[in-house]
Amino acid sequence: MHMQLQPLTDHLIVKPLKDDESKTDIVLPETEEKRPEKGEVIAVGPGRVLDNGNRLPLSVKVGDKVMFKQYAPDEIKVNGEKYLIMTEPDIIAIIK
Repeated sequence: MHMQLQPLTDHLIVKPLKDDESKTDIVLPETEEKRPEKGEVIAVGPGRVLDNGNRLPLSVKVGDKVMFKQYAPDEIKVNGEKYLIMTEPDIIAIIK
């Protein structure tokens, strides 16, 4: 996939994953209202600029599979495919 968007600051673009695509032993209960979602990081911004002028790079990188807060991201479509834009604080965990 050729990404046409470059996220800024601490934003990232994630492709949502179905449970069978994430290949983990993590099972999320279906009954919980605000359950985390899973996705693969497709693009990351350069990081946010701190008050001292230094840039704080993101802790996640392209290719990481992550869990994130269900209602945090904004949904977009690129070439008919669904992607999510969120900030790094919306990421709960990297799935190893």
